[in-house]
This record gives sequence, structure tokens and C-alpha cells, in this order.
Amino acid sequence: MAVNRKQQIVEAASKSFSLFGYKATTMDQVAKLANVGKGTIYTFFKNKEELFDEIVTSLLNEMKKEAEEVIDPQESFSTNVHRALFRLLEFRKEHQLTIKLYQEAREMGTPAVSEVIDRMEKVVVEFLSHRIEKAIASGAIKPCNPEMTAFIMLKLYVSLIFDWERLHGPLEKDEIANLFELYLIKGLSAG
Repeated sequence: MAVNRKQQIVEAASKSFSLFGYKATTMDQVAKLANVGKGTIYTFFKNKEELFDEIVTSLLNEMKKEAEEVIDPQESFSTNVHRALFRLLEFRKEHQLTIKLYQEAREMGTPAVSEVIDRMEKVVVEFLSHRIEKAIASGAIKPCNPEMTAFIMLKLYVSLIFDWERLHGPLEKDEIANLFELYLIKGLSAG
């Protein structure tokens, strides 16, 4: 069975970015971890940026899949949005690469990493916007700016899960759902 060199390189790079961050990862490190010559990496990727982009794109696709999996067409808009956001932020907390990227963005402000954080946020906002547009069309919620509403939902969730936790300890999933319902959904309710 032939070894998939490209996959080997991507896995090694992902491991390196997860352990050392973007800035500290070198192509030499990736080559060592992948057990290939540095030249082999360049047959698949022009540079570190391209390699990083491949990993991030696959990470974003994985995030979208996670969010889609918790959506239940039988459930309310509110329940589904809560489930999707909670799953996406759980993913961010559990996934070693996202943990490292958020840490690097916070501590070093590496431009390439900040761009990735923006891309991740954009994916979540687009995902939610689409759900909001459907809810408006079905009459489940009042007309509103879907993108801005999605952005506010995401920021509220991030604040409740990450910022509040830092100062006061974690909130239970139900507490977050209730606060989300109280501050956002009741205000958007068409009924």
C-alpha cells in the first residue's frame, strides 16, 4: 500500500501548528514530523502559508459539518441555533489547533492567524445567517438583518462561554440556552 505523502505532510503540519502555533512552525519541523525530505513538501505546497490554508480549510469544513449534524428540522429555530452554536464553540474548545490559534492570536497577534480567526467567525456567521433567513421566510422570527443578527448571536455565545467563564466559572448548557432565549429569541419572536 502506497503511503499518501500529501496526507502525511498535512497531518504532520497540523500537529506542528497545534503544538507550536503558526509562527513557530517551520517547514523543517513539518518534514521531520512527516518523516519526509523538505523538498517533498514543496512538491505539494508552495510554502507554509499554502500548507496552513489547506489545514484551515479542512478545519472549517469539519466545523460546518459538526454544526449541520446537530440541526434537527423538527426542532425550533431557537433550539437549533443554540445547538449549532454550542457545538461550534465546544469544537473550538476541544480542538487542539483552534485552541493554539486563538492563543497565538491573543498573545502575538500573528496576522496569518488573525485572518484564520476571522475566517472561522465568517463561516459561523454565514451558517447562522442562512438559518436566520429561513426562519424569517417561514415567519418564525421577525424580519431583521440576518448577518448582523448572526454576528450578535455568535458574540453573545462567545461572551457567555469564554469571557464569563474566565471571571465566574462555566455556565451550564441549559443556563446558556435560557439566557440566549431571554436576550435574543424573545426579541426576535414573531408571535
